[in-house]
Amino acid sequence: MILADKIVKLRKQFGWSQEELAEKMNISRQSVSKWESTNSIPDLNRIIMLAEIFDVSTDFLLKDNVEAFDSLSEGKETGIIQISLEQALKYVENKMEVCGLVTKGVVLCVCSVVPLFFFLAMAETNRLNLTSDVAAAIGVVSILVMVSMGISFFIRTNQYESDIAPIENETIELAYGVRSVLEEKLQKFRATYNLRLSVGIFMFIISFVPLMFVSMFFGGSDIILMMLIVLILMIATGIYIVAPVSAKYDAYNNILKDNCIETEKSRRTKRTEKLAAFYWPLLTAIYLGWTLWTMDWGVTWIVWPVGAVLFAALVGLMELLDKEEP
Repeated sequence: MILADKIVKLRKQFGWSQEELAEKMNISRQSVSKWESTNSIPDLNRIIMLAEIFDVSTDFLLKDNVEAFDSLSEGKETGIIQISLEQALKYVENKMEVCGLVTKGVVLCVCSVVPLFFFLAMAETNRLNLTSDVAAAIGVVSILVMVSMGISFFIRTNQYESDIAPIENETIELAYGVRSVLEEKLQKFRATYNLRLSVGIFMFIISFVPLMFVSMFFGGSDIILMMLIVLILMIATGIYIVAPVSAKYDAYNNILKDNCIETEKSRRTKRTEKLAAFYWPLLTAIYLGWTLWTMDWGVTWIVWPVGAVLFAALVGLMELLDKEEP
């Protein structure tokens, strides 16, 4: 039995139309039709996907002399979850969704002081007819609103735990051919990862330059406040650039390290996510408390750059303590 006949037979056994099979493989119905009519042959990656979708071996699909097949789900070692290509890609997608929510929450917390600095700068120059007290009140309300929105993003990450937990908390093995496909995707992604990581780090490094330049050559408090906004926005931009690619890179590496209950990188990612959900709202509360107590807006802004450096230090400290555990 040739490949085309096997595809037709398996598709009909599952009760699928050509459109349904094409949708599962993210291709056109015409492609399935060409395979079944022997006008074309699926490439290796499509063969692997067909084997996973139909739960058969690639040998059964490719070898004409193999007429009978055994389900790949039979004979698996007890307690080990076999991960198909579709499940692996779904895991990467879910990790990206979680990272997107966490990143939005962190960016909102970091940028929550931007409206405050802006309205204080306007009050310093007597624009918008604002007094310092009114500007401070509007800024504080903006901080509370933005931090609340940020916390809501952190909370929404729970909806993906049920999909991510089986891969990260159970012993897994990759189905036949999945490793090669993921390694190829990871290899292609490395260039994007390296580029965006470099750009993000560059944004972190130069974020202090505008503030330093203005402090050296200009003395207006309104200009300094505007440069503080630039500093915070550059840090937030760096976070927004680095976090998604780091999450995707770690997700690929996590899924490729099969046969382990929980990889080091997955533990590190979860620790960092939990720390971020607690750390940034706490830092905002400290900033608000200190500022409202002293009313010295020109000094208390230092909480944010110091807090960003301290966050990185805390993540590094957690890694160090974890390595020292027996």
